Amino acid sequence: MDHSGHGMTTDLPPFTLGRGLEFSPDLFFLIGCLTALGLYGWGVTRLRRRGDAWPVSRTVFFTVGVLTIALVMCTRLNDYGMVMFSVHMVQHMVISMLSPILLLLGAPVTLALRALPVAGRGAMGPRELLLKLLHSRYMKVITHPGFTIPMFIASLYALYFTPLFDFLMSSKPGHIGMMVHFLMVGVVFFWPIMGVDPGPHRPGYVMRMLELFAGMPFHAFFGIALMMASEPMVGAYASPPASLGIDALSDQNAAGGIAWAFSEIPSVLVLIALVYQWYHSEQRQAVRQDRAADRDGDKELEAYNAYLASLQTRR
Repeated sequence: MDHSGHGMTTDLPPFTLGRGLEFSPDLFFLIGCLTALGLYGWGVTRLRRRGDAWPVSRTVFFTVGVLTIALVMCTRLNDYGMVMFSVHMVQHMVISMLSPILLLLGAPVTLALRALPVAGRGAMGPRELLLKLLHSRYMKVITHPGFTIPMFIASLYALYFTPLFDFLMSSKPGHIGMMVHFLMVGVVFFWPIMGVDPGPHRPGYVMRMLELFAGMPFHAFFGIALMMASEPMVGAYASPPASLGIDALSDQNAAGGIAWAFSEIPSVLVLIALVYQWYHSEQRQAVRQDRAADRDGDKELEAYNAYLASLQTRR
């Protein structure tokens, strides 16, 4: 059966990293990645032509984020992922936990709001539509932790441990839809936590860390459940092609190990980003307070000194 449209996955030779990284594009993701890079590049170019700055680091983060999607969806990793649970789990972890973080660090929404032209009075252009979406009730719901955390967890347990996964794997549109779902769930989960782009849900830094740690352990538990299973738990990978020379249970064990180990990577990346943002937020707040003190002649300090003096006179 041709699962992916790239060739007969039942005849794949044993997996090696070299074979996995061979170019084998999925047209949907190839076009999507090229479009994303093109639009981002257009936005950066538009800003610079009018003399506005845009951090190079954000461009690098976004580009690398898109490339990680291309890495797992436009190479033979995608072919092997149709018949090897371990390779599929690499795809899932990258596209749902690594790619979204890198894309969000690129601040694409902020770039769009700055680069898109403002429509005329009363008109509704792309920028106005984007602002309307950002302030919509729908966006408030899907970026709220009461939605994002359960959805993040359900994308593991409700998908892999029910017949839904086998149904989606049986067709190319189903497989593409599942991968897009993984990416979107990762984006809405990490968006409020990362706090780079504007959004309807923007908690404080401590709450962001709590949201992060509320979701991550379930990936570890999921991985452990796969490693401890005594039989294949996912029908699509229960009978791997003989040409691969692998055992289904051993491959599932490897998939569980990948899910368990990978849960630590985004936690570290996001924590570093949060601490960095927190530090710079405190620095900016200190600068604002210094400027306010310069403007009002440090009235707060003078008032406090007057208060101390009044205490002295009462003695």
